[in-house]
Amino acid sequence: MITRLLAGTAVGLAIFSGTALAAPVKGAPELTHNDLYKAAGLRTAACKLDKGTSAASTRKYITKLVGCLNTAWKPAIKDFTPVKVEFKAADDKESCSTGMDVSGSFSEICTTTIRVRVADDWIKAKNDLAVFTAITRTWGGVVTGQTGIGKAWWGLENDADEAIMNEQNRRYYLQIDCFVGVSAKAVGRAVKDWKPVAKVPVFWKNRYQGKTANRLYWLAKGYKSGKPGACNTWTASSSKVA
Repeated sequence: MITRLLAGTAVGLAIFSGTALAAPVKGAPELTHNDLYKAAGLRTAACKLDKGTSAASTRKYITKLVGCLNTAWKPAIKDFTPVKVEFKAADDKESCSTGMDVSGSFSEICTTTIRVRVADDWIKAKNDLAVFTAITRTWGGVVTGQTGIGKAWWGLENDADEAIMNEQNRRYYLQIDCFVGVSAKAVGRAVKDWKPVAKVPVFWKNRYQGKTANRLYWLAKGYKSGKPGACNTWTASSSKVA
């Protein structure tokens, strides 16, 4: 059995009837025809962020960014629940989603809260690329968790052909990339080149992120559109999720 790896999103183990098929996915309307895709473009509002180079200023930056994302995404998600940030103690390196110890900074969803460990790699960085990317990726898990996408993805057949499973997982993580683009536009961030964003590593080894060209395609598509509906990777051709 191939295990599905969650991007920190707490989802139930609901099993959908029927066989999950790739290219594109069939029989999973929460993935292919989710109400989220009907939402209007997120209103762009300047979110003035200043990371600084202290632990306090970095935490303040993260708290403000999550607040801006709460505001931006609320109109798009039915029955939206605002998400809070909890900061882990400096010596608490354990990830709730993987059980692994992580030496550097990282963020993840633990139940319904974004938990963040702030370490020197984010604090001392001269720019906010790594922290902004990590938080908006984690926010993608908030979106999938509150719209039923994560639950539906988890419920896809877990004994399918490995190639089908791998493609389904790439569809999920490429959608997360697309939501990063939507979020960046919604908070008024100017992005001209997505390559540095795609190069920011996740804190766990994710082999389902897809080809760099496709990651750049979905990041840019989400940003250009500013609409969650641009991020329907579940009906895209296999070539766009390779």
